[in-house]
Amino acid sequence: MKTADDFNRFGAESLPGHLGIVITHVSAEEVRAELTVTPSVMAPNGYLHAGSIVTLADTCAGYGCVANLPGKATGFTTIELKSNHLGTAVDGVVECIARPAHLGRTTQVWDCTVRHRESGKTLTLFRCTQIVLYPKPAS
Repeated sequence: MKTADDFNRFGAESLPGHLGIVITHVSAEEVRAELTVTPSVMAPNGYLHAGSIVTLADTCAGYGCVANLPGKATGFTTIELKSNHLGTAVDGVVECIARPAHLGRTTQVWDCTVRHRESGKTLTLFRCTQIVLYPKPAS
């Protein structure tokens, strides 16, 4: 199993690293990450951008999927995501906890909750479905 540090290195040069997402825990049952609210993740209106929250949650769900790929799988891709935004933040740190709702051979479904660390307020409920990819059979 890859560690949180492995996933942080993996995403360092991609969108997760660009936004400052830090993976703090990875297991087959749960992925945790955090994002410090800085001007670069804000919307022009001065509030945390919904896309920053979705990226945080989608990253957690994706890394959870990687941690649970079946033996012959080569990867995955997201096929559906949904987010309910219940609040926002203007400072502090937001934390995401992702847990699997379904770990199948061809699909996985992950549920994420994003909270504002300092207030404990739930900001977003997120669900993501991924399709598991396998090598194409030789023709």
